[in-house]
Amino acid sequence: MVDGLNKGISKVEVGVKWDPSPAGEPPTDLDLVAATYLATDTHENPDYVVHFDSRSPDGTITLNRDSKDGKGFGWDEVMTLELGRLDERYARVVVGVCIQQRFGRRTFVGVHNPSLRISEGYTVLAEDDFGGVLGATSATVAEFVRDDSGEWSFHPGVRGFDTDPATFARTMGSRHAS
Repeated sequence: MVDGLNKGISKVEVGVKWDPSPAGEPPTDLDLVAATYLATDTHENPDYVVHFDSRSPDGTITLNRDSKDGKGFGWDEVMTLELGRLDERYARVVVGVCIQQRFGRRTFVGVHNPSLRISEGYTVLAEDDFGGVLGATSATVAEFVRDDSGEWSFHPGVRGFDTDPATFARTMGSRHAS
C-alpha cells in the first residue's frame, strides 16, 4: 500500500434534526457548535468557537442552516467543516450540540425525535439519536484530529454534558476519563 494515497478526512457535514415542540410548549432550539484547538493546546482552550451567530475567521467552518424550533424539512441545523483547508496550526476540532436553555432547563429526554448524522460526501460516518445522553443539556458528537502527516481522522462518540451553552463551548474539548 502506498501511504501517499490516503487522504484522510477532508470535508465533513454535520446535521441535526428534531421535531418541533407540541402546541402550547416553548420551542426547542438545538445548536451545533464547533471548537478549534491549536496544536500547542489541544484540550483546554479553544482558539475559536463557531456557533449560531459566529463563523470561523477563514471560512473553513460554516453553519449552513440554523433552526430555532425544529420546524423545517430535512436537517434543521447543518454545519460544514472543510478540514483540508484548515490552517496547519490547528490539530483538533470538536463538534457538539447544545440545547438552548431560554425557557428553563431542558435535556435531550425532552427533545422530540432528535437525530444526528455526520457524513463526508455520500459516506455516512456516524448517526445517533442522543439516547445515551438523555439527561444531558449538551453533548459532543465528533472529534477530528490531525496527525503528524497532516491528515485528519474522525473519532466518533456522543459524550453528554450538564451545563449551559456558554460553559459548554468553553469546556467541550476538555480531557475526559476513558
